[in-house]
Amino acid sequence: MEFCHELIMPNKDLPFKMFLFEGACGNYFRDKHWHRSVEIFAVFEGHLDFYLNNEVYPLYSGEFMLVNSNEIHSIDAGSRNYTVVLQIPLKTFEKYYTAEQFIRFTHGRCEQDTEIMGLIRDMYTTYCEKQYGYEMKVVSRYYMLLYLLVSLYREKEVTSDVLKQNKKLGGLSMITNYIKENYKADLSLESLAEIFGYSPAYLSKMLKRYAGINYKAYLQNVRLEHAYQELVNSEQTISSIAMEHGFASSKAFTRAFQGKYGMPPSKYRGKRN
Repeated sequence: MEFCHELIMPNKDLPFKMFLFEGACGNYFRDKHWHRSVEIFAVFEGHLDFYLNNEVYPLYSGEFMLVNSNEIHSIDAGSRNYTVVLQIPLKTFEKYYTAEQFIRFTHGRCEQDTEIMGLIRDMYTTYCEKQYGYEMKVVSRYYMLLYLLVSLYREKEVTSDVLKQNKKLGGLSMITNYIKENYKADLSLESLAEIFGYSPAYLSKMLKRYAGINYKAYLQNVRLEHAYQELVNSEQTISSIAMEHGFASSKAFTRAFQGKYGMPPSKYRGKRN
């Protein structure tokens, strides 16, 4: 399979994830991947080539791309750019689903595109400045953005092929969401397979095929992402963080952390402070 699943977690202080695109320096290519969240790539400077279902969408300064839940995409950033990315949990739109727990937004242009770009710029600038009460201002712009999406960009009719593709990846999304919600527990492959009515072998194969990762590695990535947030945003001890987020021991946490970040968590925390 030529694509993989991307793990997404909201910012610690926001109900969504917002960050500067990691390919800002250019000479960057992100392979085909998918996720349950709705994603917006807003280009403020430079140029990106966006690929959706083998179609290329060039993005220039002042333009954005809406990526639907479970939509396979890749990004080619050949040159320097200034791009802000928003990743919005799908459940945010649950009151506006059109069919089969599904919502889809258009990739076409709209006269409100300029307003969308202005909202995102204001949200990101405010978030970076972090002045007193910044969360309220960011969230107020966020809800205006959501209003524009559901009122002007939502597609009311979708093809059977789109629904079929969404259903295929949506089934796996339910499983990955369950893992993310229960990652602290002793969650074995066998117990997870039983919950969703699969054999352990089939579930393992399903994860490998559509998420591009085995079960043990995916669960560890979820735990590590939560532990990382705790590490950089609290004064909890390494041992407490490990126990809180499902690791068997502080040694297991340190080994996993060093494998991803190239240094033990204690040293990483010291460099940030």
